Amino acid sequence: MSAKRDYYEVLGVSKSDSTDSVKSQYRKLALKFHPDRNKSPEAAEHFKEISEAYAVLSDPEKKKLYDQYGHAGVDGKYSTEDIFSGARGNFDEVFSNFGPGGFDSIFDQLFGRGGGGGFGGFSRQRGQDLLHEITISLDDVFRGKKIELDIKKNIDCANCNGSGCAPGTRPETCPGCRGQGQVRVSRNMGFSTFVTVQPCSKCQGLGKFISKPCSNCRGSGKQKGTKHLSLDLPAGIDNGDYVVSGEGESLAHGQNGDLVLRVRVQPHENFKRDGSDIFYDANISIVDACLGNTIEVPTLEKPEKIKIDEGTQPNTIVKLKGKGLPFMNSRGRGDQYVRLVIGIPTKLNKQQKELLEKLGKTME
Repeated sequence: MSAKRDYYEVLGVSKSDSTDSVKSQYRKLALKFHPDRNKSPEAAEHFKEISEAYAVLSDPEKKKLYDQYGHAGVDGKYSTEDIFSGARGNFDEVFSNFGPGGFDSIFDQLFGRGGGGGFGGFSRQRGQDLLHEITISLDDVFRGKKIELDIKKNIDCANCNGSGCAPGTRPETCPGCRGQGQVRVSRNMGFSTFVTVQPCSKCQGLGKFISKPCSNCRGSGKQKGTKHLSLDLPAGIDNGDYVVSGEGESLAHGQNGDLVLRVRVQPHENFKRDGSDIFYDANISIVDACLGNTIEVPTLEKPEKIKIDEGTQPNTIVKLKGKGLPFMNSRGRGDQYVRLVIGIPTKLNKQQKELLEKLGKTME
């Protein structure tokens, strides 16, 4: 296990930098290494490293301890969870524009806390997932499609812009926990003292409280309404359920659920689909099968000519390379396969029968 780097070096700041400067620098690095924005294998580890550094340097008590004793001073007194949970309020400010879930959502992903549990073990409610079904054509799959949706759900209160506060006011830092959302409780048990961390009862673990709630939403910050979404369906999309993170039902002081988009692709009158490949049956005459010919077949773009060799057998497959559907979220396309279906006449006149009989004798 490699030694921890100096926290100031990790963030690229100095001991004399102000709290705002440290916060600004952390935000820049968080935007760069956030796992939802940076898919490199190292991004998550970098994000953990800079976040731990910020958790310590943004907390006056931990910063003082680190400046005096280095990593040994902090690690000797705090667990990893204590380091982060104690700086919850600082992180909430930084991640206020990172999307639904904020601090809890981001660090649940990094440190393996699933199911919407808050940092420090405090449970946060999560809104329900919403299901919306759409039907699209094969042409939509080929070209991609922009869709417009109106989703009925809880939205931010129009009167307070989702703050829950009466206009002109703002949430106040909880005096009970000093904005941390949690308090330490000591209990003497014989010769030992046990310290536990529990949610602040005054602010219900939020770190802030509303002294003058909005009259429209009664402090919840939410109201029933409709949210308009513009979504781009990528070319190559297939039947299935696709998750739009954070666009499900929302709860006051909780995590948003997800929107589940159920996509169904209509059958096409000419083509059958298998992944990114498409299949087409071309009917040819018995004469073309015997003598050969050049025919025109439809594709997803424009008709293409294919050659029929002499003596073509029933159900021969001709491949049109790169004429299938696009690969979703990557370059390239599948192929189109043309099956040659030979039509056998069901009714022949006298002359046709005589000609076939003569042909048959020549082939004995």
